[in-house]
Amino acid sequence: MPLSKIAGIGMYVPSTIVTNKDLTKYMDTNDEWIQERTGIKERRYAHRTEETTTTMAVEAATIAIQRAGITPQDIDFIIFATLSPDYYFPGCGVLVQRAMHMKEIGALDIRNQCSGFVYALSVADQFIKTGMYKNILVIGSEKHSFGLDFSTRGRNVSVIFGDGAGAVVLQPTEAANQGILSTHLHSDGESAEILAMYNPGTHANHWAAKNYATFPEAEIGEMFMSHEMIDSAQNFPYMDGPSVFKKAVVKFPEVIVEALQANGLQPSDIDMLIPHQANLRIAQFVQQKLGLRDDQVFNNIQKYGNTTAASVPIALCEAYEAGKIKAGDLVCLAAFGSGFTWASALLKW
Repeated sequence: MPLSKIAGIGMYVPSTIVTNKDLTKYMDTNDEWIQERTGIKERRYAHRTEETTTTMAVEAATIAIQRAGITPQDIDFIIFATLSPDYYFPGCGVLVQRAMHMKEIGALDIRNQCSGFVYALSVADQFIKTGMYKNILVIGSEKHSFGLDFSTRGRNVSVIFGDGAGAVVLQPTEAANQGILSTHLHSDGESAEILAMYNPGTHANHWAAKNYATFPEAEIGEMFMSHEMIDSAQNFPYMDGPSVFKKAVVKFPEVIVEALQANGLQPSDIDMLIPHQANLRIAQFVQQKLGLRDDQVFNNIQKYGNTTAASVPIALCEAYEAGKIKAGDLVCLAAFGSGFTWASALLKW
């Protein structure tokens, strides 16, 4: 059975840089407060009307496809990970297929938030190994800036997130020393609500002031998105930061060690760890826990903030372009996020 390899990789971040100081115009915060808690200095925001989750994905995908030495017509499956799709439905996968004039191939959308790209990579890996597809486009793309609460009320969440996209082309390889060695996926929904965006959603009647059974037909639409929800800021993301941190610093290193043990390896064998860029403090804790050197871990949250599903491929691409990843290196990808879901992938570059 062939392994699957990353044959091409690309990234795209918007040109608009938003510094911590810029955010002080909208909320009671400061650069020192943000850096101390997250490590973030700046992030990128997409153009409000001209850039979408899909358009950024196309930019990243175009580079990945070119680097793989193929054309969009050669792609035979798309897997798109995002929590911020252009539309409630359909998903962004078909929009990429249309925008890049691809054949009538399958398009799968993944909703695993911060761990979405690693989950998507795992799914693609299985398709490659079975021989079902030969050129799979895997994308992580996010446009958070259109849905954040830019007020003091929402600062704990809004200062963290940024926009961007990353993509890879996965292909089969017969090489014995190249490709994805294993992937590992987990979830625990027990605390799903401590990091979530509740509305709009089909549960929304729980948040309405009126009882579902008493709604006249003309008011049914209010159950999905009501003025009450908007007025009370229930349409913005919610996060219990300390609780998320406590869970992440346990599951992050755990899933990395799981991948290493599955392949008879140990942390010292890692040439490059690409963690999901959730919080620099989490990444530093994981590095210390595993006993890794600074040159074994790549972080770029300082420049881009948390781009959730896009953060792993963006960081992977940037590390590759900077020459920090070379042929034969053992690379570990790991992510933890809303759900909770967490995942890792171990590969030989």
